[in-house]
Amino acid sequence: MDTKTIPTKFMLFLLFLCLHLRTHVSLATDAITADQSLSGDETIVSSGGVFELGFFKPGKLPNYYVGMWYYKRVVTVKTVVWVANRKQPVSDRFTSMLGIIDSNLVLVDETKSLVWSTNVTSTTTSGSATSIQAVLLDNGNLVLRVESNSSLLPLWQSFDHPAHTWLAGSKIGFNNVTKQTQKLTSWKNSEDPAPGLFSLELDPNGSNSYILLWNSSRQYWTSGSWDEHNRIFSLIPEMRLNYIYNCSYVTNENESYFTYALYDPKKISQAVMHFSGQIQQLTWSETSKQWILFWSQPRKQCDVYGLCGAFSTCNATSLPSCSCLKGFEPKRQGDWNLNDHASGCSRITGLQCGNATSLNGTQDQFLEMTRMTLSENDQYAEVGSIVECESICLNHCSCTAYSYSYESGGCSIWNGDLLHQQQLEASDTNGRTMYIRLAASEFENPPKSRRRIETLRFR
Repeated sequence: MDTKTIPTKFMLFLLFLCLHLRTHVSLATDAITADQSLSGDETIVSSGGVFELGFFKPGKLPNYYVGMWYYKRVVTVKTVVWVANRKQPVSDRFTSMLGIIDSNLVLVDETKSLVWSTNVTSTTTSGSATSIQAVLLDNGNLVLRVESNSSLLPLWQSFDHPAHTWLAGSKIGFNNVTKQTQKLTSWKNSEDPAPGLFSLELDPNGSNSYILLWNSSRQYWTSGSWDEHNRIFSLIPEMRLNYIYNCSYVTNENESYFTYALYDPKKISQAVMHFSGQIQQLTWSETSKQWILFWSQPRKQCDVYGLCGAFSTCNATSLPSCSCLKGFEPKRQGDWNLNDHASGCSRITGLQCGNATSLNGTQDQFLEMTRMTLSENDQYAEVGSIVECESICLNHCSCTAYSYSYESGGCSIWNGDLLHQQQLEASDTNGRTMYIRLAASEFENPPKSRRRIETLRFR
């Protein structure tokens, strides 16, 4: 044996060992202090070993976030429940740092620029900066407080700033004093924790119910009012079978909120605002080592408003449920590959304007789609025939679709994006016929007459 090679092999072994150990380093503490920050693969774990906090990478891109997840001995599938820097990831976790600076918990990136902060003003802190600590509790609450007096109200807590997960003991509601709203907001998709389009919040109109919103504006579901006697929401009948959750509604001059506890504190459960637009209540099964769905709302995936984006249809009987209309393609294919369809579809071939014809002398044509639920925001006109209705659409550059009622003679016209169309089952008699405007080249044999319409039949 060449003795000169031994030191080299030994050094390579040490290098491998260091890199291996670097993959996960628990600091054996539940707190971040002025003297103890987090970087790289370092984490803190709650005192009872329930939750862990550190840097994580949810997808293939080199984007890192500070997040909280169940400790591996509690839930074997890594399940992130809270994210600090949802809107702004860092690219290098080893040169980024989460620590206490000026009495705040802050995240700085590799350039030492501020990425995220608890943003507590100096007038609300008591004690010196060296006495401030961020403690991870066993209930999943990250608390910023004065180290010497844990009985004081926290300076800041993650329970007041939920992400997409509602943990037992936390609140969803509104604080009249601080004007803070606690609501859940979905991830953009499975690999991007940035705020998505769907949210769960307490009805701001004062009813004791939850609502689901699309784009913080369009309500598409409600839990129904809270029944204090039976302790259920009127439109969630699954709660009648409840033997897991103890739900409460609290309202007073300072705040209104819902919260819940577990009858069996040993159980692990959470409510998740999923990026599919459904609110899901899940319980961890220690036997099967997986999350079990207790209930989800809305029950029908296609009832989620805007799920498939513009110029698409949602079909409850197909997987995936979203598809682009004929003549359109996914606007961002990468998002669609992650089941994030919110970006919708874009037209493959541009339209002619008004009565103008294309180079081959053909006008835009219309694709007939039957058994459809119609988009909102239509303009209505009374006309004498379907020919006249079509002509109105064809002569307006912004018109993208129309529908005609033979019973009333009513003509519905849609301008711009078409959103929230559903393709109904053959047995459903509530559907209408919708005519989608397409370039003539999208048809195999472009009709020479404006009234010849190609029909798309669904089986």
